[in-house]
Amino acid sequence: MVTRLQKLDKNLKRPPFQTIALLLQGGGSLGAYQGGVYQALAEVNIHPDWVSGTSIGSINAAIIAGNPPDKRVQKLREFWEYITTQYIPDSLKFFFPDLSKGDVARSYLNEMSSIAAASRGVNGLFKPWPLLPFFQRWGTSEARSYYDNTELRETLMRFIDFNRINSEKMRLSIGSVNIRSGNSIYFDTTTHTIAPEHIMASCALPPGFPPVEIEGEPYWDGGLISNTPLQWVLDGSPCEDTLIFQVDLWSARGNLPRNMPEVMTRLKEIQYSSRTRSNTERFRDIQKMRYAVANFLDTLPDNLKDIPEGEFLKSIAIRKIYNIVHLIYRPKNYEGHSKDYEFSRLSMGDHWDSGYFDTIHTLRHPESLERTPNKEPVSTFDFTKDGAD
Repeated sequence: MVTRLQKLDKNLKRPPFQTIALLLQGGGSLGAYQGGVYQALAEVNIHPDWVSGTSIGSINAAIIAGNPPDKRVQKLREFWEYITTQYIPDSLKFFFPDLSKGDVARSYLNEMSSIAAASRGVNGLFKPWPLLPFFQRWGTSEARSYYDNTELRETLMRFIDFNRINSEKMRLSIGSVNIRSGNSIYFDTTTHTIAPEHIMASCALPPGFPPVEIEGEPYWDGGLISNTPLQWVLDGSPCEDTLIFQVDLWSARGNLPRNMPEVMTRLKEIQYSSRTRSNTERFRDIQKMRYAVANFLDTLPDNLKDIPEGEFLKSIAIRKIYNIVHLIYRPKNYEGHSKDYEFSRLSMGDHWDSGYFDTIHTLRHPESLERTPNKEPVSTFDFTKDGAD
């Protein structure tokens, strides 16, 4: 695990925002990237007031919210080391000691690791049912999924203090989808008492995992509707000046696929990137309008402000500042369509380090942490898209 920050103040003063939010997208084994991001933030004393996640992002979010500040990075790292494995056969190590070097070799190793996860399961997360779902009795978990994820509950209890989560020391929001209604729902500490089942529901991606029932309603992975909890936080109440670190595991940008494996990879990237940039741009336009309405109301006499139309304008007028800092994982050349279920220790370390150094690079640009003048209500930053400096 990397433990160094260069040319950064480790005692950084809290950025001048009422709320600091950390948003964690879903993406399976790629979620180790989010651990590296949080390590870098913690090392410069940036601690979120609100953390929200979907799927693997919900697990990382709950570990952060469910541990004291001085234990969060340690618990995140312990979790990721617990669920990942060293997968280089000893026989291959003997004959090919440098097998992990080079894109072709890493591609081969990653493919073997993902096959192992698909066929044998992942420690602490899931394992395959003894029989295929087609041979199971209808209506059972076995008939509606390929994997048994009951061991995830024990893993969550091992790394998360749910009493701490529900003490509301930090706001936590977990994205899921109600199977019957098809609607997105967020389990939030302001409205729910969070239990392991809420996080398991957020991770129940079909057809891999069975639905999770909560209070008589069945739920699946929130990424089916929106893999990024941005809108939930932007629409959150109360409206406050907010600094958002949005950590995405799928990049919306990519190249034209050349073969079927690349088609499958690009399909996942488009599907799970959740149109992050277009949603951000739409929010920026809305906030400009609301800010303009607030300025317009200042020019109206009081008698016009009190008519129904004036009351409506007052209800949408807001002068709040939002900084949205994008941290987006950019896959390596050797990573293919199975990169999100490739749980090798080697790749986990690579993903963690990528998140760490991307965040360092971003924090070297202090403007992302500054509250801009009220002329621009929404500012977005992405300093890693063109490579590190």
